[in-house]
Amino acid sequence: MSPTGIAASQLRQLIFYHLDNDMLDNANFLAGRLHALEPRNPDSSHLLALSYLRKYRNMAAYDAAQKYGSNGRHLGCAFVFAQACLALERNLEGTAALEKARSHWQGKSSWGKTSETSRRHLPDAPAVQTLLAKLWQAHGDLRKAADCYVEAHKANAFIWSAFEGLCDVGADLDVEKMFRPTVGMGHSGKAVAPSEVYQDQPRVVSRPLASQPSFINANILTPSSDPFNNNRPMHAESGFVLPKVPSKQRIASEWDTPTVNSSGDLEHEDAAMSDPLGQDLERQERLAVGPRHARVASSMAAPDRVRHRARGVATVDSHSTAGPPNPSGRTTAAGTHKRTFSGAPTQSSMASEDSSGPPRRSNRLFGQGPAIKSGRPAVELVSSVLMRTDRDVRPARAATGTKGRSTVGRVVSGNRTIKPPDPSEKDKDNTRRAPSRNREKSVGPASSHVVASTVQVRQVNVPSMDQQAEQEALGGLLKSLKQLAIGRYAASNYDLPHAISSFDSLPASQRETPWVLAQLGRAHYEAADYREAKVCFTKLMKLQPSRIEDMEVFSTVLWHLKKNSTLAWLCHTLRDQHYNAPETWCAVGNSFSLAREHDHAISAFKRATQISPNFAYAWTLMGHEYIANEEFDAGLSAFRKSVAADKRAYGGWYGLGRSFERMGKLEEAERHYRIAASINPSNSTLLVCIGVIYEKLHKKENALDCYTRALVLTPASALARFKKARVLMHMRDFPSALDELEILKGVAPDEANVWFLLGKCLKGLGARGEALKAFTTALNLDVKASQFIKEAMESLEDDEDMESEED
Repeated sequence: MSPTGIAASQLRQLIFYHLDNDMLDNANFLAGRLHALEPRNPDSSHLLALSYLRKYRNMAAYDAAQKYGSNGRHLGCAFVFAQACLALERNLEGTAALEKARSHWQGKSSWGKTSETSRRHLPDAPAVQTLLAKLWQAHGDLRKAADCYVEAHKANAFIWSAFEGLCDVGADLDVEKMFRPTVGMGHSGKAVAPSEVYQDQPRVVSRPLASQPSFINANILTPSSDPFNNNRPMHAESGFVLPKVPSKQRIASEWDTPTVNSSGDLEHEDAAMSDPLGQDLERQERLAVGPRHARVASSMAAPDRVRHRARGVATVDSHSTAGPPNPSGRTTAAGTHKRTFSGAPTQSSMASEDSSGPPRRSNRLFGQGPAIKSGRPAVELVSSVLMRTDRDVRPARAATGTKGRSTVGRVVSGNRTIKPPDPSEKDKDNTRRAPSRNREKSVGPASSHVVASTVQVRQVNVPSMDQQAEQEALGGLLKSLKQLAIGRYAASNYDLPHAISSFDSLPASQRETPWVLAQLGRAHYEAADYREAKVCFTKLMKLQPSRIEDMEVFSTVLWHLKKNSTLAWLCHTLRDQHYNAPETWCAVGNSFSLAREHDHAISAFKRATQISPNFAYAWTLMGHEYIANEEFDAGLSAFRKSVAADKRAYGGWYGLGRSFERMGKLEEAERHYRIAASINPSNSTLLVCIGVIYEKLHKKENALDCYTRALVLTPASALARFKKARVLMHMRDFPSALDELEILKGVAPDEANVWFLLGKCLKGLGARGEALKAFTTALNLDVKASQFIKEAMESLEDDEDMESEED
């Protein structure tokens, strides 16, 4: 190697050293020196762009990786380029770069190849699919984002962000069939294929449609088992169906379930190409070859073998499976096959082999039929043999002595079956029949290895204790992830009782963690149980005082509870620790809103949106402050930006309906309320809002239906019961209204409006004495409304006078 190449190799080692030890300035400086030393090497550009990306210099990373990343020529550059595009909101450029580099990452898996002592600096297929999904989600195409999340989760269920992405885009999942060990995870024995995990229907082979993307394989799902089929019911038994919120672009095609257990990228494998490995293989061949084969091939002269090896051509006998070993036990560089980086022989070198010499070990491996049936190419089998680190575990195996066939290739390649010997042979079963004395003399020491080799082959099927422990540990980890996933998915679908019970059923060690407490707090907040939400967030702050995630929800919980002092403390804490976080300014805005300083609240929410323009929650809170100031146009603009940032932000759709209702556009208000209710069907307040719109449109029966459904969801909702009783009174159904009011009187005994409406209902039923008592109670509870209450009492007295005059 030239001095320049040696210096570049040392620089690469130093760059990885500084990256692993989080010394990013040194890594970036050395990456600049490496790029200056090798400006045309894409690896140098990748390391330079990666160091910029780790320092959050996204534009510099974009520029450094653009040359080899935008066109997909280098996988590392394309991955860094796409990450920079995601940060810079150039989403389509990132997706195009990853699609152009698809041949470099498709089907590749780094499962089990990373540890404390080994690393993979290039991404595999699940990592790229996850980044692709984030890019499509940021672009607004939820269908493609969901598809990429599905593929990433199939390949590696431990990528939690892929599952959370599916929840965020509104995909309909069957969590019970997820988080299972697959073959791609290296889980032997009880592994299941991805198709068994994510679908129930059998696959059919058909030709991809012309409208399908180029990466769809020939094996596609049937329409009944398509995880993203529009005609599929929402509660089907399969893994995935269409996301609930439509995206901008829809692809009317069937989707493929790719194979997770792929061959891997041969270019990224650590190839073992040293001479001791070749010596070891030839020593094994020497043990496997009997004297009879040596006599058959002894006519070949040594100078011919040397001459063939000097030309770099391996001599192969197409009719014999074994030959005399090299007397020297060594192979020179010129005498070996032309190989790729992974150690596999090239096609050109294999085609030019001579058929007059002894075969190489790799040729016998290529000739094994069962290896092809196993679904893995022979090149990969050879590569896996060359890469084994536990070579001493498997001793050299002797030949069976049947027509020159040897089981060494089959044993090393991992095939557990042995071809039956030819029945015409005399020694067709060495394990049942003791060898004769003459056979011992003729075969020699090779026969002593036959029984050991056979036993060794049969023991391959039995997993070792370490493998069993690894399988149990993997299953336990996936089971714990499934428990968390059930609660997370239920919360994303606003199935709040199920989510709360799932999180509460976790072990104490998992339940009392910041992430679980945050999810519990959010679930209680969505269920309008603000006191329990406050308890969860208070525990969270004690465990992790520096947490910033989910603090905007905590501030809203304190706003609902009217906790001025606690909210002010939270604002000061967040401002001291995370001044430039949007969650901090949301808390500050809520504090101003609680003090009825709406202008200052709007300024704080604007600051949050300036820091993070796609923070939908800040836009929603800003819109509500505009409505409080009766600035409906500005409120509409804020709510529209909220739903543009997150289509499943039902608060933004609710705000749009609220704005249109205040502006008198009742049809538009109803439409936006219905969109919000379709996203969050468990929110009774949204149904009450729709019922109010129906009342204003003089559709009493429709309004009554909405209030009844709201009470089914939340029986303790005082607002829904009050609205229902009032509609029943308008429909002159006073007995039913009285039943609702009697229940409501126990739920809200200090509410003047309840007693006032109860008095009117009793008046309609003719119970004037009880109606007068109800009006008097309402007057005592709300003196400010005395004018309306006194008018009702006077009308009651007038009715009595009229009846007395008639009598």
